[in-house]
Amino acid sequence: MRPMLATPGDLRTGPPAGPAWVHEIKWDGIRLLADAADSRLRLLTRSGRDIAVALPELHGLAQVCDDVLLDGEAVAMVAGRPSFSHVVDRVHTASAVAASRLARTRPVTYMVFDLLRLDGMDLTGLPWSARRAALEDLLEGVPGVQPSPVFDDGRQLLAATADQRLEGVVSKRRASPYRAGVRSTDWLKFPHRGRVSVVIGGWRPQTGTVGRLGAVHVGVPVDDGAGRPLRDDTGALRLDYRGRVGAGLAGRAGEQLQALLVGAPTAPYPFTADIPRPEAAGSTWLEPQVVIDVATLEVTSDGRLRQPSYQGVRTDLTPEDLLEQT
Repeated sequence: MRPMLATPGDLRTGPPAGPAWVHEIKWDGIRLLADAADSRLRLLTRSGRDIAVALPELHGLAQVCDDVLLDGEAVAMVAGRPSFSHVVDRVHTASAVAASRLARTRPVTYMVFDLLRLDGMDLTGLPWSARRAALEDLLEGVPGVQPSPVFDDGRQLLAATADQRLEGVVSKRRASPYRAGVRSTDWLKFPHRGRVSVVIGGWRPQTGTVGRLGAVHVGVPVDDGAGRPLRDDTGALRLDYRGRVGAGLAGRAGEQLQALLVGAPTAPYPFTADIPRPEAAGSTWLEPQVVIDVATLEVTSDGRLRQPSYQGVRTDLTPEDLLEQT
């Protein structure tokens, strides 16, 4: 089964109000389906990979009952806040011995927000409120596991999560069924994103098209050690790679940006480090001239933008101006 997905909500209006809706914290973790049957536990990522070996502290889920399927997020807390990089490190652990050690020093908590199957019964057609009531009764006292808290006032929760620098809010219709694999408007997500400026160093076409903008490769200038942007022997600006931005490029916004990029001079590869061949495939490299703003959840420890979304062109900035923000 694939998890149900939330549709982006409108941050200008905020989470919906009224008794038909309930609101949860959007945890900065890894989405997992926990499938326990016959005393065997599988922890399934969105791609379907079983990572149960990496999270032994959650193996108590196998003893909850004879058969259960849960939906939730594995969250790693650091200094009282979820750390995405820490939980990513955990789920990529393939050694049972290393996982056991990390479970003691860097444990995760499974924040559960839905109950999809119980003792062979498919519960996905029931309203959220009924599934939630059964979930709370089921998980009491399970180590490393807790139901994700729910709140009646979504706008107040959105403000509180912003103050606490949490990822955001998910709002859910109390009457909604669980629609596996569907991105539904019965669930609305309101993430808090920072905004950063980056330079476009290349672009690649949309998959299955010829010449239609699918994503842009972005980076930031590199300090040459003397407070100036690093350049190569030809004088071309060099960039530290920050990732690929595809979200936000649909429709007119993408068409306008593509028209701008078509007029930009092509150039040799502008980034200081190689990027994976699948990411580079089919790309056109450009002179680093165009500055854009992107919204992003965070900049990871290796300098990548997490879930970046295109916001617009910054005609008031030059690439050299960005040296101050790196």
